[in-house]
Amino acid sequence: MQTGTEFSPKIQVVAETGDRNVGNTEPHELSADTRSALNEPNTVLNKASNMLNRRQLLQGVASGTSAALAMGGITPGLQAASGFATTPKRVIFFMQNQGFDPQTCIPAGMTSSGSLAGAKLPEPISPLEPYKERMHIINGLHGTHTSPSHSAFFGALGGYRGGDGVPPSGSTIDYELSKVLPQTLLPHLCIGMDSIENMTTKPTIATLSASGAGQPIFMYSNPNQLYQTLYGGISTGEIRQQHEARTSLMTQIQSLAAAGGKNLPTADQQRYEQFVQGFRDLNGLRDRLATVSDHLRKFAPAVDERYTRPEFETDWHDILLDLGISALTSGITNTLTIGSGRGEIFGAWKGLGIDQQGHNLGHMQQPDNPIWIKIRQYNSRMLVKLMEALDSIPEGSGTMMDHSLIVYTSNNADSQHTSGANWPVMLLGNFDGAFRTGCFTQMDGKRPINALYTTLLQVAGAPCERFNMSEQLAKKFDSGNGLLGEVLA
Repeated sequence: MQTGTEFSPKIQVVAETGDRNVGNTEPHELSADTRSALNEPNTVLNKASNMLNRRQLLQGVASGTSAALAMGGITPGLQAASGFATTPKRVIFFMQNQGFDPQTCIPAGMTSSGSLAGAKLPEPISPLEPYKERMHIINGLHGTHTSPSHSAFFGALGGYRGGDGVPPSGSTIDYELSKVLPQTLLPHLCIGMDSIENMTTKPTIATLSASGAGQPIFMYSNPNQLYQTLYGGISTGEIRQQHEARTSLMTQIQSLAAAGGKNLPTADQQRYEQFVQGFRDLNGLRDRLATVSDHLRKFAPAVDERYTRPEFETDWHDILLDLGISALTSGITNTLTIGSGRGEIFGAWKGLGIDQQGHNLGHMQQPDNPIWIKIRQYNSRMLVKLMEALDSIPEGSGTMMDHSLIVYTSNNADSQHTSGANWPVMLLGNFDGAFRTGCFTQMDGKRPINALYTTLLQVAGAPCERFNMSEQLAKKFDSGNGLLGEVLA
């Protein structure tokens, strides 16, 4: 979806005693009752003026729509609840900002490839010690061509040049995998974790994932909004009322938006249609989720006061993770992308006893740093929770985790202000036996992260020679071709 594009059709939403009427005049103010029913904070509503104007209506709502649908085609049926012959598989990407220093993940003394069996994991990832036989630590890939510096943004998962404010130049690996894996209702879900202030004022943001050139995928950062999207239709009380109010508004917006684009210049109509299709898909998703409501009730997390009264931002981080896990275990999605720090230079972890936040964290050395030990251990506990949840669900002759892969890395390669010459990655799980586990692989620094992404596509069933790297670029940035044989079983 293109961002920053402004359209001019006149759209009005009027609230009168709970009824929303539409017209083709200037926008009116929404009543306080309706604003409350639509769940603050809300990407549809402008909190500063409580007005729903044309630009916010299209850009704000469409952004939230993209977050929900990842701009992907939604196929009917729920994979986990269906009788498909294809073995369900899933991939989780966990992107921590500010870099992933290799000293925080490589066991002391290991300088060459080998088994992790006799090694002790470094303190920052020590919660993963009981799971190291299911781990593969990779050091020595590079991403110099992504120009990461403060962040490679879309380039981290796209394997191309990124930067602050630079739109994606192509699709990212998480989106491509979501198309290849056995399809679900919501093939790709993105969640982002940040400070309470940032998650509240910007409940959706797009910095890491994309469905194509100029088409960013928005991530959810407000758990209330995500819960309503996934489970609002099976909820009761206020949550159900909010869900119904939002559904009614979205349906009317879809009709208004479809009619409003007719008078646009021909050159703008195609871009406008992307917004309209987003509304159609979101409304369609609600209908499809309703068809499997009995199944979803088994997986919907309990709603507690952390949703509306979080003491720390980590309360929301934990809830977002729970919602992501529920989307995986219920079969709603097959691909989950987690942006801790949301792909930028911000982020806060006051709930861990860390007062510093944002850019300053990136200027600290990570090895032996108590602050970064806390953050990385928090990440590691999240990874453990993901694995244990997937392990608890039988699937085929094993469990969900047996058919899953978790990719943990950073959108900043090894550090903030990095050249991208070293891009450490941890893999957890073997993806139905495709990847080696219980080992450390030291690469020579001559193969790019694109090679890993090419390998992921191959084992997912979509062979390609290179991912997002032309032959000309490969001559400069890739010493090999095709798969990373070092990581395959």
